[in-house]
Order: sequence, then structure tokens, then C-alpha cells
Amino acid sequence: MQAARGASLTGDQEVDPPARPRASRARLLTVFGLVAATAYAVDVVSKVLAVDRLTDSADVEVVGDFLVLHLVRNSGAAFSTGTGFTEVFSVLATVAVVAILWFVRKVGSVVWAVALGFLLAGVAGNLTDRLLREPGPLRGHVIDFFMLPNWPVFNVADICINIAAGLILVQVFRGVHLDGRRETKDPAADPSEEPAE
Repeated sequence: MQAARGASLTGDQEVDPPARPRASRARLLTVFGLVAATAYAVDVVSKVLAVDRLTDSADVEVVGDFLVLHLVRNSGAAFSTGTGFTEVFSVLATVAVVAILWFVRKVGSVVWAVALGFLLAGVAGNLTDRLLREPGPLRGHVIDFFMLPNWPVFNVADICINIAAGLILVQVFRGVHLDGRRETKDPAADPSEEPAE
């Protein structure tokens, strides 16, 4: 029984159900680290194999003419643009790696952790080529080897960056912030009580 103003006459109070707990920071950082390390390892190993197996051989058809393994050493950025600015791309990639490691400290959802893991793997994978491959540090050529019809040759790191971009767009459209808070249209609602994955 309740009084007219909504107070309980029996002393019982209605309690809102507790908000779903957010994933722990340690768990999210573990997810981030596992995704980044696994994807980075796949990228590095695939490039080593590509250089070893494709350097002196003809193209390898994987799915007919649709997917072909074709070795390319790319001194530029995506789509082989800016081939004269390899050092600039190397510096920008280094800054990007530092920025990702800075932002991941605030990660509050699994999807964001996975997205940043793929992003770090992709950026670090191509940066490794620029630092360690010929013709020298900061000027190294990135190893690309997946070729599709009417599309520039790419690698696993590029795939990781695109997966990350897709996941980030999904989170933006869902209104989920990096820290896991979800945007709400109700100004009276507390966004901290709406954790999201």
C-alpha cells in the first residue's frame, strides 16, 4: 500500500534492478592483448612465408582468379599512395601505436577492446615492416600479397585495420563510448548505469 505521493506505507521501497556489471578492466585488457598479439603474429608469420615462398615463384591462385597470392613490396600507404613519404608514414604509425596504447587504458567494453586490439595489430604489423625491412629503418617496404580483382594488393595487417574500423563504426552508431557508457536520449538517465559491450 502506498500513500498518495508514492511513499510506501509499509516501509517497503521499490528498488531498481541493479545495472548489469561492466566487464572488469583486467578482463578487457586481456581481451585487447590477446587479439592484438594473435593478429600481429598472424601478420608477421604470413609476411615471412610470403617472402619465402612467393619471391621466386609465379602467382599462386587460391580461389581461381578471384584470390591470388602476388608478392608486392609497398613503400607507400594504402593503395600504394604517397610512395615518396615512407618516413612520414613510419612516424605517423609510431604515433598511432602510442595513441592506441594510451586510449586502451580507458576501454570499457568488449567490442572496443577487440577493435583496439585489431587496430594495434594492423598498425604495428605494417610499422614492423617499415622499421625492419629493406631499404632500411623508417624506409622499409611493407609486404603485401593478397590480390583481388580491381583492388590493390593487401596483407593481414590491412585486414585487421579494416576490421577495427568496422567495429569502431558499429560502436559509434550504437552510441557506445570508449569507456563503455551508452549515449541516452533521456537527459534524466544516468549514462553510467547503462554499460554496454
